Amino acid sequence: MHFDLPTIWALVIGFGLMMYVFLDGFDLGIGLLFPFIKGKQDRDIMVNSVAPVWDGNETWLVLGGAGLLAAFPMAYSVILSALYGPILLMLFGLILRGVAFEFRFKATESHRPMWDKLFFAGSLMATFAQGVAMGAVIVGFQVKNGEFAGGGLDWLSPFSIFTGFSLLFAYGLLGTTWLVVKTEHDLQKKMRRLIKPLTLLLGLCMLGISFYTPLINDRVRDLWFNWSNIIYLVPLPVYTALFAFLLIGSAHSKEDGRPFIFALCMLFMGYLGLCVSLWPNIIPPGISIYEAAAPESSLMFTLVGVIFIVPVILLYTFWSYRVFRGKVLDTEGYH
Repeated sequence: MHFDLPTIWALVIGFGLMMYVFLDGFDLGIGLLFPFIKGKQDRDIMVNSVAPVWDGNETWLVLGGAGLLAAFPMAYSVILSALYGPILLMLFGLILRGVAFEFRFKATESHRPMWDKLFFAGSLMATFAQGVAMGAVIVGFQVKNGEFAGGGLDWLSPFSIFTGFSLLFAYGLLGTTWLVVKTEHDLQKKMRRLIKPLTLLLGLCMLGISFYTPLINDRVRDLWFNWSNIIYLVPLPVYTALFAFLLIGSAHSKEDGRPFIFALCMLFMGYLGLCVSLWPNIIPPGISIYEAAAPESSLMFTLVGVIFIVPVILLYTFWSYRVFRGKVLDTEGYH
């Protein structure tokens, strides 16, 4: 039996990155929301809502990076060489955020505001860097003889800056809807009020990316403006708009989980649209997963490990969220 190993590995890596965006997105979003919440107790509740799971969420980022190295070494080499700047900024932001996360609990009252600011700064840097990296990937890289042939600042462009700001709204929306699920009373009401403006801002950003991407990538333009593809592709923007509409409508729903589910669905449709636009290229604008793939023997060998590892990660992720389900009603624990 023949397996299309490059496609299988691309799906594994894509799944890992999607899980990272969904799970680490809302706890980064909580850091981004700190400037809007001034009360000490409210901030403590916000942090406690993700304290048991936030570090485990980053497992999916490690899986995506390790999978890229194992399955597509050329892509790993080119993309990391091209994105040194945003990747270093992201790592510094994640480290700063992690340190601030732990230290704010142990800090004196006089030092806690400093750690709160650093927690916000780390979340901001990590999120913005990820968005910039995404924009740079969409624009594409110069590759010669299988190596990155561009300059050190090729990742920096008006489009990548725009996608960086767009991801701030996306993670902020995930953080907002997560807190609707996990909190009550005044804090929850504040989060509900933020859903509509964040959804509208994110929708505008997604619309801008959708219009600009075909202008900078000929293949994407040919894909989306080919009448034979319209019947297959139109559902993506239609469903994205539908979920945005449902999300705004659910802002004050008695079902606290609805806004979070609709936010995930909205982002999933955007993620799916991006994947469809770039497929099968893993190094835009023109190097496919088949050109960048490792030898078949290596793909099969490493895939055996993934078959065991991914279910284990899914199992302990599910278990941790199940154990710490429920509302965070105070700074002491869960209800």
